[in-house]
Amino acid sequence: MKRPTIHDVAAAAGVSRGTVSRLLNGDRYVSTTARIAIERAIAETGYVVNRNARSLVTQRTGSVVMVLSEPHEKLFEDPNYSVMIRTAVRMLAERDMSLVMMVAGDDGDRDRVIRYVRGGHADGVLLLSTHAGDRMVDALVDTGVPAVAQGAVIGRENVIPYAAADDREGARQMTRYLVEQGRKKIATVTGPMDTPGGIQRLEGFTDVLGRKASKKLIEHGDWTQLSGESAMARLLERVPDLDAVFVASDLMAAGALSTLRMAGRRVPQDVAVGGFDDSSVAATTHPPLTTVRQPLARVAEETVRLLLALIDGERPESPVILPTTLVVRDSA
Repeated sequence: MKRPTIHDVAAAAGVSRGTVSRLLNGDRYVSTTARIAIERAIAETGYVVNRNARSLVTQRTGSVVMVLSEPHEKLFEDPNYSVMIRTAVRMLAERDMSLVMMVAGDDGDRDRVIRYVRGGHADGVLLLSTHAGDRMVDALVDTGVPAVAQGAVIGRENVIPYAAADDREGARQMTRYLVEQGRKKIATVTGPMDTPGGIQRLEGFTDVLGRKASKKLIEHGDWTQLSGESAMARLLERVPDLDAVFVASDLMAAGALSTLRMAGRRVPQDVAVGGFDDSSVAATTHPPLTTVRQPLARVAEETVRLLLALIDGERPESPVILPTTLVVRDSA
């Protein structure tokens, strides 16, 4: 069968080809009556927009690239990323736009991302888990393609708009709670110290404990469960009488719980454990995890909203910082 064309849609809708073209290219001034007739005609004829032809007219690709600056395996291990992906796919679909996922875990990956964006294949860039000093960020900014980040890009906070949860206050909430529970020797496992979550959650911890937050009570992880296991083991070796630990992500906290279990430490009787995120992991650990809920879906929505505004030529307010909530379960 012959593939339906824009002329077929116009004939079925009883409008001019120009009216159909204006609607397909996002013209807001097509009348409601014409819009309904055209949408019905598209459904009846089975017409599909030729994106290559549209791009020649609009100078838009109809796609956004999401760049995760982590090793490939983290995309599938950390449930937080799936929230961002689902939200972006839904919101972009409402604009008839597609999402392209790229992982920038090493120099070769980063070079491919830069070439892809420089090649004019994306209308915008969504940055996830970007690390300080990443040369890819400056290269992407130089392309002039609109870019936003979920979480601040350290050192580029005034260049790249972003949305985030209030990491520092969330860490304060958890640390204060552990203190209020009568815990005397509280340790922490941070995220990577070249990420905003790693830095700000440690800052919130030290805001509450002050001088009690000594170096021996601080260990570093990389957001993975395995790093939580090993960091907890190092803390127990160095501070065997610790009675609480604030872990900067639920996934790392799951690893910490595993190490404590193997060491024969009861949770929360011997050691209270607090996480951060309130991801799907938190309710499935044993015991269920007391954690800090960051509104992941709302952060994702605000991040995509910022990017769409930039693509439309607007200068949106940034940053967008959303509040966190303490969620008490059985681990603390």
